[in-house]
Amino acid sequence: MSFELIRGACHHDCPDTCAWEATVAGGRVMKLRGAADHPTTRGQLCPKVNRFVDRVYHPERLLRPLRRVGPKGSGEFEPVGWEEAIDEAAARLSDAASAHGAESILQFSFDGTQGVIQKGIMADRFFDALGASDIRRHLCGVTAWMGGADVLGIPYGIDPEDLRHAKTLILWGTNTLLTNRHLWPTIEAAKSNGATVVVIDPIRTATAAAPEVDVFLQLHPGTDVALVLAMVNVMEQDELLDAEWLGDRTTGWAELRESAAAMSLATASSITGLAADRIEWLARTYATERPAAIRVLVGPEHRQHGRDIMRAIATLPAVTGAWRDSGGGLARSTQVYFEAALNFDGNRPQRREFNMATLGATLNDLRLEPPIKALVVHNSNPAVICPDQNAVIQGLQQEDLFTVVIEQFMTDTARYADLILPATTQLEHLDLMISWGHFYIALNQAAIAPCGEALANTEIFRRLAAAMDLDSPGLTDSDEDMIRQLLDSDHEWVQGITIEHLREAGWTRLNIPPGYRPYVEMAPATPDGRLQLGTLEFRSGHETVGGDPELAARYPLTLMSRKQHTKFLNANYGGFEAHLPHEGEPRLEIHADDAAARGIADGDRVEVRNDRGSLTLAATISQVVRPGLVTIPFGWWNRSTPEGRAVNALTNPAVGEDGKGSAFFHENLVEVARV
Repeated sequence: MSFELIRGACHHDCPDTCAWEATVAGGRVMKLRGAADHPTTRGQLCPKVNRFVDRVYHPERLLRPLRRVGPKGSGEFEPVGWEEAIDEAAARLSDAASAHGAESILQFSFDGTQGVIQKGIMADRFFDALGASDIRRHLCGVTAWMGGADVLGIPYGIDPEDLRHAKTLILWGTNTLLTNRHLWPTIEAAKSNGATVVVIDPIRTATAAAPEVDVFLQLHPGTDVALVLAMVNVMEQDELLDAEWLGDRTTGWAELRESAAAMSLATASSITGLAADRIEWLARTYATERPAAIRVLVGPEHRQHGRDIMRAIATLPAVTGAWRDSGGGLARSTQVYFEAALNFDGNRPQRREFNMATLGATLNDLRLEPPIKALVVHNSNPAVICPDQNAVIQGLQQEDLFTVVIEQFMTDTARYADLILPATTQLEHLDLMISWGHFYIALNQAAIAPCGEALANTEIFRRLAAAMDLDSPGLTDSDEDMIRQLLDSDHEWVQGITIEHLREAGWTRLNIPPGYRPYVEMAPATPDGRLQLGTLEFRSGHETVGGDPELAARYPLTLMSRKQHTKFLNANYGGFEAHLPHEGEPRLEIHADDAAARGIADGDRVEVRNDRGSLTLAATISQVVRPGLVTIPFGWWNRSTPEGRAVNALTNPAVGEDGKGSAFFHENLVEVARV
């Protein structure tokens, strides 16, 4: 039997975007391994993707279109042919548009794949042509972008590979060892070169407990702004800041200095729960032991004032001039580099939008004009990932809501569909892969033909467009056409990068030199070309112990949902037994003091509740949380609890008044009682 090696790349919502090689024989994938020559992947995939071939050939994989025959949520379906499924979907969508207007159709998608093509270019063209309502895909990442942009203009960061040069390296609200594991060798290299590694997090994560970490600062949730202000105050009082840099490169220093002067060490200690001498040490170390770098992703953003937190973190390298040093500055998402370089369509029509975090309220809003009468879900499982889960499921249960779900498995969302259309996996289709954790672009080549009757997302939307007689430009483009269009850019960062080159090499780096220093070698994209400082204030969120006193009296514990399981970090694998932790169920982590006050012993069943819902779970007495904080893991499917719900039955769906930004996922007040 002959073997063939097909190059591709992982599609998961992860900064690592690993390059891989599939070994194929007889039209079947025999083995999948990380590309050994890729500077980030280094031959290693993660524990969840090590089982990806099993997912492709899983006996529960959906391989034929299905039509609902039982009540919504029952999971009762019958197989139908593709032509019949497409015709029915097209007819029902047309009926909704005719009766209520095209805006009564809602497109819902997110990051089930991060491949640029399969994620949504053709889907967006289809719904743009239709004039359907859209969602703001702000559930994660956008608040971090906005907070960084408040200081930096376009929030570029340093190359994460350059963190190896740092002498002070702060991992701020990011569990690198687990959720960005391929960066860890770079952290180890920095440590070997003499770096002091600091973790700032309200939870003692696997990263915080790693032997490479010198100092762990376990602050109270959501108090990061107070910590930053106190650090700036110390650095200013100790004359550790560069007056020339501040004068030449920043705007608003006087206002920030005044804000910081009001945050004494004693006040910051009271707010954050950190000892004053620890805050003072951090400020002095960060200012003097250079290069000084901060690694942050999206963890701190999921709060009412998350934008302030992300802005505050971006302020630190702006006041110290850490950007001047190779290996210094802020390492955040690299996706902005790809977005600047590739030829994305910037002339799409405006459509009615809803923040995806408010899906439950949107589906159930009888005052909407027009109301949502059809829902098309692709690359997402909103019945699991959206906050206020009870409201989401109430909306999905409506008999007059026509729902199409494009999926690979019978997810919690798919169970409420009227039609399920089977989608290909990453080993069965073509895609272009960018990254938010490094500077490498990859071509994902199909290793095998689609299993069963599965179709690529792009082909499904091409067929729907044809069935609905939509004739807008681009609706018949092939996947290769769209890749060529993206690479057909005059930006210097992608010059010479072609699909032919990627077919041969598999991956390549953007044309960005090692050691590139944003805001030194380029001016910030701000109105005056300077880094923006200005007034900064610590504020407690409404649903925190420092917010609404009446609510906090009824629900005195703060709940955070977190990604913590090595074999699954998000909802893609939360329903698969081989990926679950050994206890086989989600657990509440609670500090011994809070457990004792409630008569709870390790392993007891407890009810966790607030005004949005309740869950019954086993309790684990844990030292990873401080008193007052409890955690429940994110990503479990709803069958994991007796209520048929997961952590998002409890989480906060609130977003900013302008409807933009991430939900306040991490600001949830609850009470816990022994069952």
